[in-house]
Amino acid sequence: MSMNLDVASVDLNYERFRQLRMRLDMSRGKPSPEQLDLSQGLFDAALDEGYRARDGFDCRNYGLASGLPEARELGAELLEVPAAQVIAGGNSSLELMHDALAFALLHGVPVGEAKGQGEGRSAPWRAQGAIAFLCPSPGYDRHFAICEALGVRMIAVPMREDGPDMDAVEALVREDASVKGMWCMPLYSNPTGAIYADEVVRRLAAMPAAAPDFRLFWDDAYRFHHLTDERHATPDVIEACAAAGHAERVLMFASLSKVTFAGGALAWLAASPRNVAWWQRCAAVRTIGPDKLNQLRHVRFVRDRAALEALMARHRALLAPKFAAVDEVFRARLAHVPQVRWNVPRGGYFTSLYAPPGCARRTVELAGEAGLVLTPAGAAFPYGVDSEDSHLRIAPSFPALEEVRLAAEGIAVSLLRALEERGMSVR
Repeated sequence: MSMNLDVASVDLNYERFRQLRMRLDMSRGKPSPEQLDLSQGLFDAALDEGYRARDGFDCRNYGLASGLPEARELGAELLEVPAAQVIAGGNSSLELMHDALAFALLHGVPVGEAKGQGEGRSAPWRAQGAIAFLCPSPGYDRHFAICEALGVRMIAVPMREDGPDMDAVEALVREDASVKGMWCMPLYSNPTGAIYADEVVRRLAAMPAAAPDFRLFWDDAYRFHHLTDERHATPDVIEACAAAGHAERVLMFASLSKVTFAGGALAWLAASPRNVAWWQRCAAVRTIGPDKLNQLRHVRFVRDRAALEALMARHRALLAPKFAAVDEVFRARLAHVPQVRWNVPRGGYFTSLYAPPGCARRTVELAGEAGLVLTPAGAAFPYGVDSEDSHLRIAPSFPALEEVRLAAEGIAVSLLRALEERGMSVR
């Protein structure tokens, strides 16, 4: 559809799209069936090599609450930290994030200098009055859902291409002791694709904090998910925090959830030795041990960084054409529409489309009426409130390539229809 079409042509194209009666859900960044098939060898590894770890431990039994040693070592290699500073958990890093925040609320966190054989610990966060987390926005809706479920107040800070607005972050952390933490997704951030600049990481590690128990919840979800030839990376935040005199500041989370099986992967927590000891004490009453059979399968299947990177290259071959198709359609349909823009991500699972203010929610509604389910407008903001009603999160990973292309066309004509309803120019 050319940008010179009149209103009747816009209506016609939307009506034709609606008449397709699609049944397509693009609301979440799920791997496609073809991507899941890439890790079918997980089952072969289990059948061929049995259930015993390298030291003979029977992985069918209780024990090893911090994870199988070789699973911790795999996490250490991939995250570039010592194995003693890694916890190997279940299938989801989101579980680890939820539990870390719950543990802090119930028990406090390590602060100051260790005392004898124990540790200095803050008062439980819930006993310190109303606490808050900083939430770079647009950001990950499930981060925000954890805060909302646990009664933690959220403060939005603007997200830029190189990370959060650090002037705003530093001012809030420096001046407000109720700010206990901050969500961070440093590489290919959900949903903007932002990559934290070196200077941003340095400032996060070094900034003064009014709360001595302040924490960075460092969600490195897309550390391995490149969409281009360049394997982008961010600085070692654990090392940066230690060098700045804030060794306990960061809790790093990562997983293989979109590397192997989204619903049956392996997740890790990495942190300072004192934070790891804190986690172990808090978790001791929660579990007698994770699914070590699944951990063993992953250790045997993924093996090391080289094997993981080879697997991720096969993921990229499936994913990159879908993101290219979205960009191609948007350039053809929307490139000349005033106030419309989108990013071309270098990694991760999402494209962010920015509509003129006041049009995102209506665009989602129109797409839904045609059978295309998108992430709710506003979901990438605390409490679901996008004050501009402008941001749309596009998740092209799950559908087949031709479905992605059709869906992108549908999103474009739905946006154009929303603009027409408001009497706005589509030229």
